[in-house]
Amino acid sequence: MLKKILLGAAVVFVAFLGFVATRPSTFEIKRSTTVRAPAGVVYGLVADFHKVATWSPFMKPDPVRKDTYAGVPATVGHSVTWTSTDNSSEGKMTISSLKPPEQLQLQLDFVKPFEATNETVFRFEPAGEDTRVTWVMSGQNGFLGKAFSVFMDVDKMVGSDFEAGLATLKDLAEAEAKASATAAVSAAPNGAVATDTVK
Repeated sequence: MLKKILLGAAVVFVAFLGFVATRPSTFEIKRSTTVRAPAGVVYGLVADFHKVATWSPFMKPDPVRKDTYAGVPATVGHSVTWTSTDNSSEGKMTISSLKPPEQLQLQLDFVKPFEATNETVFRFEPAGEDTRVTWVMSGQNGFLGKAFSVFMDVDKMVGSDFEAGLATLKDLAEAEAKASATAAVSAAPNGAVATDTVK
């Protein structure tokens, strides 16, 4: 009887391994939003990693995490390395290429809790008076990633953080654009209204 149970368990395990092997070897998570602000304003909040913590759920202040910044913001090589004192998370994010204010490409190197290298791209496209911001992360799915995707909807789980981050980014960029427009109007001679005023 025990042999039959073990044999059955082995068959199920092998079948599971076979199913995991059929899962996609790559992944892509993409979310977008429209921001009523110039592309340059939104770009500036993404290209400076000191500012990313003000809107990204992944970089929000954490007392057990230490962030170390390097390089000049909005230039290739600008980076932030993070490590947790509880050793649960460690990695590095680096600007790998840029085309201001249209696109920003980042490399994400995760060390803990697992090793992985993913690519993140932010695109800033004109949409009338607004800017369409798209956040994309892609990478390879190893065995653990494939197995995890069997039980969890990774796109939904991580995508919800993308959506929350973009919503906060939208609020910050619109507030900054409005403040700049108001300041420009105040500074204009005879109270002239600037043509690029953000409503």
